[in-house]
Amino acid sequence: MEKVIFGAGCFWGVEAAFRKIKGVLSTRVGYSGGTTKNPTYEEVCDNDKTGYAEVVEITFNPQEISYEQLLNVFWNIHDPTTLNRQGPDVGRQYRSVIFYLSEEQKKIALNSLKQLENNGKYKRKIVTAIEPAQEFYEAEDYHQQYYEKHGGRHSCFY
Repeated sequence: MEKVIFGAGCFWGVEAAFRKIKGVLSTRVGYSGGTTKNPTYEEVCDNDKTGYAEVVEITFNPQEISYEQLLNVFWNIHDPTTLNRQGPDVGRQYRSVIFYLSEEQKKIALNSLKQLENNGKYKRKIVTAIEPAQEFYEAEDYHQQYYEKHGGRHSCFY
């Protein structure tokens, strides 16, 4: 089993998108890329004082789905050209970011980004950050599998 950590806006919708994929074994929403210990949702959303992004940690079976395929999903579920926002959600906590957990993931992510830049899909510059994974803090329980708990209401995708 392997893990990936992606930030692509509101973590509720990102998690929901990945939970549907064959080969994804589990997901956890949380926070990564910041500076304080044990951040809370309120702290993360409070004027970017912590530096964290809302992220999803995905555990997957590489025999069933590849990291490259997960990256394709990542690129297609959000707009990687908007800096610190997705739809109506604005702030650094909603930034587009790939936190790599190995040099191999870094290499594949950078190659994927380069291919996307070269294929002309986006007119604007892609602003997705590709950074080494930092500490992952699991979000509060009420955020986990939010869509499943609330019958798919509260769409994060606009």
